[in-house]
Amino acid sequence: MDLNYPLPIAHDGEIDELEVIGARANNLKDIHVKIPRNQMTVITGLSGSGKSSLAFDTIFAEGQRRYLESLSNYARQFIGNIERPDVEQITGLSPVISIEQKTTNRNPRSTVGTTTELYDFLRLLYARLGEAYSYNTGERMIRYTEEQIIEHLNNQYNGIPIIILAPLVRGRKGHYRELFQSLTKKGYLKVRVDGEIIDITPKLQLDRYKIHDIELVVDRLTVQLKELQRLRASVQTALSIGNDLIFIQNWQNKSLEVFSKSLMCPTTGISYEEPSPNSFSFNTPYGYCPNCKGLGTIKKADLTKIIPDNNLSVEQGGLVALGPYKNNHTYQVVKQLLEANGDKIQTPINQLSDESIRVLLHGTENNEVNSEQSSPKKYVVRFEGIATQIERSYEDVISESLKNWASNYLSDLNCPTCQGLRLKKESLWFKIDELNIGEVCKMDLSDFHLWVVKLESYFKDNQAVIARDILKELKTRTQFLLDVGLGYLSLNRPTATLSGGESQRIRLATQIGSQLMGITYILDEPSIGFHQRDNDRLIQSLRNLTDIGNTVIVVEHDKEIMLASDYIIDLGPGAGERGGYVVGEGAPDKFVRSNTLTAAYLNNTKKIEIPKERRKGNGHTLKLFGAKGNNLKNVNLNIPLGIMVCITGVSGSGKSTLINDTLYPILNQHIYRSPNNPLPYQSIEGLEYIDKVIEIDQAPIGRTPRSNPATYTGVFDQIRTLFSQIPESQIRGYKPGRFSFNVKGGRCEECGGGGMKLIEMNFLPDVYVECTKCMGKRYNRETLEVKYKGKNISEVLDMTVREAAKFFHAIPNISRKLETLLDVGLGYIRLGQAATTLSGGEAQRVKLAEELAKKDTGKTFYILDEPTTGLHFEDIRILLQALQSLVDRGNSMIIIEHNLDVIKVADYIIDIGPEGGRDGGMIVAQGTPEEIIQSKMSITGKYLKPELKLTR
Repeated sequence: MDLNYPLPIAHDGEIDELEVIGARANNLKDIHVKIPRNQMTVITGLSGSGKSSLAFDTIFAEGQRRYLESLSNYARQFIGNIERPDVEQITGLSPVISIEQKTTNRNPRSTVGTTTELYDFLRLLYARLGEAYSYNTGERMIRYTEEQIIEHLNNQYNGIPIIILAPLVRGRKGHYRELFQSLTKKGYLKVRVDGEIIDITPKLQLDRYKIHDIELVVDRLTVQLKELQRLRASVQTALSIGNDLIFIQNWQNKSLEVFSKSLMCPTTGISYEEPSPNSFSFNTPYGYCPNCKGLGTIKKADLTKIIPDNNLSVEQGGLVALGPYKNNHTYQVVKQLLEANGDKIQTPINQLSDESIRVLLHGTENNEVNSEQSSPKKYVVRFEGIATQIERSYEDVISESLKNWASNYLSDLNCPTCQGLRLKKESLWFKIDELNIGEVCKMDLSDFHLWVVKLESYFKDNQAVIARDILKELKTRTQFLLDVGLGYLSLNRPTATLSGGESQRIRLATQIGSQLMGITYILDEPSIGFHQRDNDRLIQSLRNLTDIGNTVIVVEHDKEIMLASDYIIDLGPGAGERGGYVVGEGAPDKFVRSNTLTAAYLNNTKKIEIPKERRKGNGHTLKLFGAKGNNLKNVNLNIPLGIMVCITGVSGSGKSTLINDTLYPILNQHIYRSPNNPLPYQSIEGLEYIDKVIEIDQAPIGRTPRSNPATYTGVFDQIRTLFSQIPESQIRGYKPGRFSFNVKGGRCEECGGGGMKLIEMNFLPDVYVECTKCMGKRYNRETLEVKYKGKNISEVLDMTVREAAKFFHAIPNISRKLETLLDVGLGYIRLGQAATTLSGGEAQRVKLAEELAKKDTGKTFYILDEPTTGLHFEDIRILLQALQSLVDRGNSMIIIEHNLDVIKVADYIIDIGPEGGRDGGMIVAQGTPEEIIQSKMSITGKYLKPELKLTR
């Protein structure tokens, strides 16, 4: 997810519309549109019709360019110039903020709390108002002022002789000769060393190898009213020397009392530093747990990954981390160590002694073993253990390959020191309402909001004054997150685990909270990952932005959001080169009466039909028992095989936890021996009915412009082979590698075959610009001279899938793969289109096309996560045809989905809920769509019911 802030640009307050004249970016056909200001406008149309080109590549790009022009020449020299978008004129453009669907922050230190700034306010609250407790006794920590110490001494020690001590050394080794010499020069005569008062004599020194406690005897006096001035002066001196810590010893009974101007435990005497917001930050050494450095987890060797099958012996390769058994030094040492413990290398690992297992995993200091079995000579071997070696290798900062090897056998475990709360123990013993900051961050946002409201009456007097503004910020910012349906998230949730839609809504809530006015907001499908139940709250949040004087432009396909908008702009009529025109526009009530494809779906003259008959399956069932990961409540899941199954439920109910984080890793381990462990579960049955599992998610197919649909699907290999068989290539001796832009020889060396060069923008995200040598063609002149049917290799990469399918129709192995891309509705994308420019939905369909091109076994298990992301109604219809064809071949398919058009055509639905977060994690209904709508527990069924009636 990317959030950009081009601010501020002066504009004429009288202008009531944003006008775009002559937009030609990408496939836009010189279009002219007027967008009403301070209202919500939806830009819709088929995938690839030009929606993003208009919203982001034209309107936002111009706003960003104007912002850069407002900077000083000095600042601009570090950034460079951004080219003007291909548009004649844009008028009425206010400062633009773009909230896009992009990869979320993968930094493990980034959480919901830090992203929304809620954690910053929470840290401030704990630093100012947190009550400190001793981590030893649990007692309330206290602090004394100088006056309180003197008053206490007058009351408790009146007439009693005391010794006033200033602590100098606490629990450290050393002889301290220089310390004693310096005290002598200052006129002090006595010190208390390890509980005994002694004179400071010349050349006094202690045993340097023992641990010592040293206090300076500042004064000895009897507490009396006439000695009050002396008492005050001595206490001040002792506090100054002892860094705000003072010891008072009763001269008569030798009892000791400790006072501190800092936080201190009255029983044990331990003290805490004065808290600051940094004390509660897990991103600084002042606050983070020293064991996990603030990550909350540590990497530990995982026995199940090192020894996945303990029925095998070491000789049979049971220790997979060591690789197949070989007659090398490492295995010889292992063999000798096992024999030293009375075991053999041929013995199954589950029959080895506990000592042998311990030695194999954690090593031994020294074991005397025979150098050869036939030799009486012995030598000492030090074996560090496989688990120890793996953990040490992972910390290696030199060898990346060694680190990658080790990572295959490690798992993330909760840090045993901080229990996953990320902070040092002192910070976790500051509490408000009996909760430390780590416990508060584990709450769902809905519970956190209630807790903040409760605190408004918890604090009294001066504390209430201090807390008022902090609590106001916490309450209002949390409310914005609740308004966009994110109440099931917690502050400590890593942003890397958020979906694109969740991350975008967090940014949206942050913008609502900022209360900016006169801004043009551009959003990319904020409804992604949203259940229909929560759409009303999202729409209201967007309305809040327009109500305070902002313009909201939404690229969207959701029917409810379109009908709730003020204005709709429909682009089309097709995708790619066949798109780029404004085919319809107007207020929703007027737009639905137009004759565009989008309007036909909105007014129900065109719809996705329900199958006449639901599949019954192949009679087999995959059964998962006792799934307990995250918020799952000991779920037992039964999935009929051979049909299309939809997993539904409100956002945060546990769908991804159950399928992506539990079921998929189980299947992956069983079939491919994947090292990734599933979340906790009890058992699984029915694995024998599946021989292949494929997860098709929305992760990018590549992170650089080098990756593209042609390379990902493998069709480019066939095209390169074809070009190498052309007579011209054979005369020149060109092999398939000559036509690869990743291999030296045929590519342009100026850009390394990328066609684009990376330009670092310093203050802004890096950008790619066209290579000035090859002009984006990727190849050198000699390679481009070879042509097939009049086209060189660069021109082939520039073809759309639809054009390429016609061009290569006579080459079956190329044509077949291109046809699959057409089948999933991607005929408009170009073969060489950079992976970085593909949306999540497009990337997912490229992966799906790759699978469609393969020969399946009829026992393949497909898992798809919201495949309708970024798809128009018509695109969904085409996609469903491709998915249905996979299931018709006997394969099984699970789709995690919110889109009712997909849900209504499924053979079987498993609805999870009833709510999100801690109130979810249960299967509330399962069965055919007709059975789901009868369930009173199913929220999905409530919204599905009118869809079924409408379609029938």
